[in-house]
Amino acid sequence: MAEVTVSELAKSVGASVERLLSQMKDAGLSQTSAEQAVTDDEKQTLLAFLKSSHGDTDSAPKKITLKRKTTTTLKTGSGAARKTVNVEVRKKRTYVKRDAAEEAAAEVPVEVPVAEPEVATSAEPVLEPAPQPTPASEPEPVVETPAEAEAEPAPVPAATTSNFVDEAEQKRVAAIAARRQAEEEAALLKAEKAAEKVQEQQLAEADPAAIEAAANEDKGKHGHPPLKKRSKLEDDEDEAEQQKPKKAVKKPTGTKKAPKVDLSVLDEEDEPVIKQAPRRNRAAAKPSKRPAIKLANNKHGFKRPTGKVVHEVEVGETITVADLALQMKAKGAEVVKQLMKMGVMATLNQSIDQETAMLVAEEMGHKVKEKVEVTLETKLEESLAVEGEQEHRSPVVTVMGHVDHGKTSLLDYIRKTKVTSGEAGGITQHIGAYRVPTSHGEIAFLDTPGHAAFTAMRARGAQCTDVVILVVAADDGVMPQTEEAVQHARAAGVPIVVAINKIDKETADPDRVKNELAAKDVIPEDWGGDTQFIEVSAHTGQGIDELLEAVSLQAELLELTAPVNVPARGVVVESRMEKGRGVVATLLVQGGGLKRGDVILAGQSYGRVRAMVNEHGKQVKEAGPSTPVEILGLDSAPNAGDEFAVLKDERQARDLATQRAELAQQERQQRQQAAKLENMFANMGAADKKVLPVVLKTDVRGSLEAIAAALADVGNEEVEVNVVSSGVGGITENDVNLALTTGAIVIGFNVRAAAATRAVAEAESVEIRYYSIIYQLIDEVKGALSGMLEPERVEEIVGIADVREVFRSPKFGQVAGCMVVEGTVYRSKPIRVLRDNVVIFEGELESLRRFKDDVQDVRNGMECGIGVKDYDVKVGDQIEVYDVKEVAREL
Repeated sequence: MAEVTVSELAKSVGASVERLLSQMKDAGLSQTSAEQAVTDDEKQTLLAFLKSSHGDTDSAPKKITLKRKTTTTLKTGSGAARKTVNVEVRKKRTYVKRDAAEEAAAEVPVEVPVAEPEVATSAEPVLEPAPQPTPASEPEPVVETPAEAEAEPAPVPAATTSNFVDEAEQKRVAAIAARRQAEEEAALLKAEKAAEKVQEQQLAEADPAAIEAAANEDKGKHGHPPLKKRSKLEDDEDEAEQQKPKKAVKKPTGTKKAPKVDLSVLDEEDEPVIKQAPRRNRAAAKPSKRPAIKLANNKHGFKRPTGKVVHEVEVGETITVADLALQMKAKGAEVVKQLMKMGVMATLNQSIDQETAMLVAEEMGHKVKEKVEVTLETKLEESLAVEGEQEHRSPVVTVMGHVDHGKTSLLDYIRKTKVTSGEAGGITQHIGAYRVPTSHGEIAFLDTPGHAAFTAMRARGAQCTDVVILVVAADDGVMPQTEEAVQHARAAGVPIVVAINKIDKETADPDRVKNELAAKDVIPEDWGGDTQFIEVSAHTGQGIDELLEAVSLQAELLELTAPVNVPARGVVVESRMEKGRGVVATLLVQGGGLKRGDVILAGQSYGRVRAMVNEHGKQVKEAGPSTPVEILGLDSAPNAGDEFAVLKDERQARDLATQRAELAQQERQQRQQAAKLENMFANMGAADKKVLPVVLKTDVRGSLEAIAAALADVGNEEVEVNVVSSGVGGITENDVNLALTTGAIVIGFNVRAAAATRAVAEAESVEIRYYSIIYQLIDEVKGALSGMLEPERVEEIVGIADVREVFRSPKFGQVAGCMVVEGTVYRSKPIRVLRDNVVIFEGELESLRRFKDDVQDVRNGMECGIGVKDYDVKVGDQIEVYDVKEVAREL
């Protein structure tokens, strides 16, 4: 080893520098400071001094004694006289290190051990004679009693065979024995040197204080030297002895087992108690050759917890009650009990939401950590969060405004087409997306409906656009849908350009439009605001160039860019079912490039793009940012407004679509369940509400959503519309069969039923109604619901008669002589009796007579006799005759 300083040596052995310098001074070394070097010889000197100070010597042992004991079991007799005998054979060998002169002169006698065991049965142990000394290397087979098993008995003398061996044989055997002994001693010496070397290395790395403590412990209470480890020679002899052929014996019954330690609760001052396992046969037990195990002073042992253990609980979006209890190390019944206290009824296998689980864990005194779960949606977001090369893109402009204010006509003039003429009723009923080349560059236009039912469409149009053109008719001013369009644009944070249309009309009043919009915080630029107002005419083309220039200026201020070298993503503008083509979806690409053959995921729909068509009906292979296209290949019609993205493989898209559909189904069921619970008591005792069941089919998804929302708003506390089934596409036989089962009517909006479907509907008397204008559909549904309302009962007073005199008739009873002062009194109509202008009776007439004749009515100014059934009238009362009419109610 290399030289080290005193401080480094002290650090390696784990002792302080002062203590090490003191020990080196006692050993006679010259080091006095921590920076002085220590050589290998000086280390050996220090080691020898420490050994001698603890009573250890370096001299090799002069004498080694080996002891071996084997136990066998013999069975004698048979049947009831069968006995078990334990036989123990002990062997002892002593090796003495001699000088060379002694080895030459010594003669080693050869002795053959002869086992003459004394047998002791388990029933009657036999006492053996007093132990006698025996020479070295003589075996002494004995059988010991249970009382003698606790102590090591002295060896028993055995007979020798030296009298039976001649002198030549003795010399030969002596030479062999001497040679073996020399080899054994050489091996023993080599093993001792190796052991000393290992001890020296350990001492160089050990703490002197630990060495001293170990030496003192080895001495024991009475100063006895520590037990030596078994040498390799002893292990070799034991192994050779075990390899000798033996007779079949059974396993000794007195084999020692490891002591059992009582790990019960200990006090601070108690020592661990060792409980010795009971022995089945103490006569067969033999003392262990290894030193007794001394347990450390485990003062604390096992202690009961002094306080409640607080665990950290990880909670995901949902967690079962059993898993929550497992994380809190609590019983499941306790968690269920806590949930019941909070008003949540759940079993161990049921799942609870994150908020409930966190409340339960906090109530039970544990810390809560929100678990971030890596779902398919998370992986999708990570895969789509790729930044590509940014390039300039065209603006997306949405045309919004009130119905019939000229949005589509304005866009027609820009596109040089006649889209409005193809719309039913002249109003737009689904979003149209167009890419129009202008003198200011290409612009993507979205034309949204202006009808009140298409609120969701306008909101989606505002969310996926860059600039909003708000069209307001100069002769009509600001209308409800105009205000709604302003709110949508502001909610989406999109700048507005106001187009005051129909400026060519004589009744046009642009200032009125500016005033009304200024009241809605849309301030014109010439009034100090930030909104551009352009006066245009969709018929003459006046102001169109100025409008496009304003849109281009607004787009330049926005500095619109989009990544191009990434997978495409965008929004679904519209979707529908077409016969022979399947699902047709209109997509607006917002980033990346959409190519034919890409796998796309749109909401709960997925598929591979089989074909792409632009707004002119021409096939295209790729669509870049701000480009609207129609695609084929989706498995179902996605909802308008759903985001779409291009994925790597179809399997990932299918898994995501399935997961989204399941989540939507769960949310729908939860909403229905919540609605049932909330309305359970509110509906108790209320009259049954009349329901008009409807099967609704439309051409596009946007119209379906708008009509369904409008029908849901129609109705009151007495009647309502129930959309039994809805979908996109033509009317099928399944729709007719469903309507037959539920008693519904079938409504088709811009769709028709096939001939076979119409035949089934006529045979089953199922009504199918077709519509192409949304307000006509809603008006007729309102009329149908109005017919289901209970008619309103209206009372009309038809006549009043004053009681002038009261007569008694034995035939008719009481009869009142009256004068008709107003209207006509009818016998068949109900009456009221008024006294002092207060109604005191309601009933009917028993008789109406003029003179002696029964009559049906008496006109104003004529006298009559009136018999009131079950009531006696007085002079001065008024009899009021009224009629009840039922008037049809309307929604």
